[in-house]
Amino acid sequence: MGAKLQKITPNLWFDTQAEEAAKLYTSIFDNSRIVRTTRYGKARYDTGGTEEGAVMTVEFELEGQTFVALNGGPHFRFNEAISFIVHCDNQEELDYYWDKLSEGGDEKAQVCGWLKTSSAFRGKSFRRRCPR
Repeated sequence: MGAKLQKITPNLWFDTQAEEAAKLYTSIFDNSRIVRTTRYGKARYDTGGTEEGAVMTVEFELEGQTFVALNGGPHFRFNEAISFIVHCDNQEELDYYWDKLSEGGDEKAQVCGWLKTSSAFRGKSFRRRCPR
């Protein structure tokens, strides 16, 4: 029997940074991998100016969760309307993810609260809970 298909897959829209984003995320989380990369063909260049062979989508897994990153152009931009919660067992693990995901970000990370991730993920936000 084959693996069960994940019912819902988050699709993250990028201008041109889908591959960079997938590589960054899979470098941070254990049990992660890039599954498949698709590329634009000649037809996309003819209609939208995207170079033939440029990355179109990157399917990747983080801790068993499948994501798709799409290079769809600048039409839609990230904002705080979506967040990902990373469950951590202890403060050390939380600090590891906080530091990795905030590296290179546009805004200074707060001790507690919300974090906008690095430039590859401009607008993606993560919440850091205060220690109890």
